[in-house]
Amino acid sequence: MTTLISFLGGGKQGGSYRTTDYKFSDGTLYKDKRYFGMVLTEEVKPDRLILLGTSGSMWDVFFEAGLDDYQNEWEELTNAVQKDAVTIAQLQPFAQFLTDKLGLSVTCQLIDYAKDTVGQVSILKKLDELLTQDEQVVMDVTHGFRHLPLIALVAARYLQVTKNVHIQHIYYGFHSNELKVSEVLELRGLLDMLDWVSALETFDKDGDYAVFAPLLVNVGLDQTSADELERASYLERLLNASGASAKLKQVMPKLDKLHKADSPLFSLFYEPLANRLSWYKKSSLGLQEQDLAEKYLKRKDYVRAVVYAMEGLISRETDLNGDDVHDFKDRKEAYDHLIDSKDKFKDFKEFRNAMVHGTASGKDKVRQIMKDPSRLHASLKDSFKQLFKDLS
Repeated sequence: MTTLISFLGGGKQGGSYRTTDYKFSDGTLYKDKRYFGMVLTEEVKPDRLILLGTSGSMWDVFFEAGLDDYQNEWEELTNAVQKDAVTIAQLQPFAQFLTDKLGLSVTCQLIDYAKDTVGQVSILKKLDELLTQDEQVVMDVTHGFRHLPLIALVAARYLQVTKNVHIQHIYYGFHSNELKVSEVLELRGLLDMLDWVSALETFDKDGDYAVFAPLLVNVGLDQTSADELERASYLERLLNASGASAKLKQVMPKLDKLHKADSPLFSLFYEPLANRLSWYKKSSLGLQEQDLAEKYLKRKDYVRAVVYAMEGLISRETDLNGDDVHDFKDRKEAYDHLIDSKDKFKDFKEFRNAMVHGTASGKDKVRQIMKDPSRLHASLKDSFKQLFKDLS
């Protein structure tokens, strides 16, 4: 089901929306139209129309045409608009009138002026009540108060997350006295930008860059490469830096090519994404794992941080010995050497074992540090700095 949501602006005595021509980006033209919501009703052909306005919105002008059977109700509504006192009861006859006229379900709903947080939140709650799970929605933010498009954008994002509502379009009919034709602007791209911001935030929190895969497909990345990116993230979070790095080396040139192709939205986010994935460019597995350890430490994902740190130290030592970093026997020899020769490494192993196995360390100092998140973070940061420097 597709629902069109349209806002009404403020009313005033003798006021009216101006007649204009509305032109869509594909050239479609609607001539001599007064209210853009009706234009979209023709263009979108929704199953349902929700009209949102305040107790002082221009409801009377919106309903003034063709109301011979509702003359008394219309006069009452006009007076209420002038007094900023419109009620839901006064809107019901006209909602039914429009339902019959347009051949679709019409809901007229009063909303707050949204001058403060309470009022702004009330609009989100109202939309949440009116919409159903997985609903398809088109928004019209042309005629409402100037701050309502901001609220509508937040509402759209909120409904995407809470009810999986799909926002197909956000339209604004741009009118200027200097223009003979009012241009119809599509603002849906703003939600796409918010999706990218949300993905970056998610990645910074937990390191899972699989969230970028569907967004990248939307801006032109082939599905196979998107799948490989998801696979890289999966392998990295399973502590397989080598496998993840191999996948990223295949995918990142595709992203670079996409960036150079001047995809406007992706160009905005390419550098932040590339910087966050730059660890795969490190010259050895040990340095890659050490870089990942520091990244997970910043996210306060301490288990992955200590495991990657430990494996990075072992990989680095194995590499320095001229052995195979992927060979279990060679890695075991490097580990044993580090245990025998590096007290700092031996102490660090206590943190690793306590976290991975979920048991208290046999060393009182380690137990005390792990009781305090701040001390643990500072201690691990200092350990990384010393151990990585020793083997650099």
